[in-house]
Amino acid sequence: MLIDTHCHLDDPAFQKDLDAVIARAQAQGVAWILDPGTTVATSERALSLSHRYDCVYAAVGIHPEDCADAKPEDFARIAALAADPKVLAIGEIGLDYHWDDNPPKAHQKDVFVRQLEMAGELALPVIIHDRDAHGDAVDLVKSQSFSRDAGGVFHCYSGSVETAKILLDLGFYLGFDGPITFKNNKKSPEVVAYAPLDRLLIETDSPYMAPVPHRGKRNEPAFVSDIAAKMAEIKGLPLEQILEATQANAEALFKRKGADA
Repeated sequence: MLIDTHCHLDDPAFQKDLDAVIARAQAQGVAWILDPGTTVATSERALSLSHRYDCVYAAVGIHPEDCADAKPEDFARIAALAADPKVLAIGEIGLDYHWDDNPPKAHQKDVFVRQLEMAGELALPVIIHDRDAHGDAVDLVKSQSFSRDAGGVFHCYSGSVETAKILLDLGFYLGFDGPITFKNNKKSPEVVAYAPLDRLLIETDSPYMAPVPHRGKRNEPAFVSDIAAKMAEIKGLPLEQILEATQANAEALFKRKGADA
């Protein structure tokens, strides 16, 4: 079975045809989908969707691009949402230094650390966004007291093989999306080839970054099959082996305590 471990179904891009999007995913063999929030509001919406659709689960958190106005009551609300059995992780959290108008780096780090600590207190895994911030992201996850047993994933991994080695040694999973199918992307396929099969996850990050052959269109969870196929090609393994491994990895990391909710 396919599992899309990172898909923003709460995005307005899916507002008009969400039932059809989920039906297409299920027809493609997607067993379940994890929708990570990026703000308090989107975390609430992701959780609401998880109760509307049996195959949808939620993660809750504040994204680095959206953390400028994060207040103590926002962290308290995220922690309260995390008590729901259909919440499987704290995320999407992390660092993003790509855009000049993003919140200051020091503030991003503070918000990231607070949510790492929250995940540790709640014994939940973390879903980490790391864009152009590899050094600081690695330093923080090495130094902070989030739950090593609960673990986490560096979603849409874009770092080097060398950084991947550090994260794998720390016990992290690496998530891969549409960019591994792009012709001009050499780095991510190198990491996929290097990383052990039991540390890989597949995800779409829908509605963004649709894989080839859908590039330029709205991404959706059904397209996770294209990412799995590319991963099989890169690894030189049968597709069935990729599906079995990535399903096992997703279940091991996210521990669907709400599977029967």
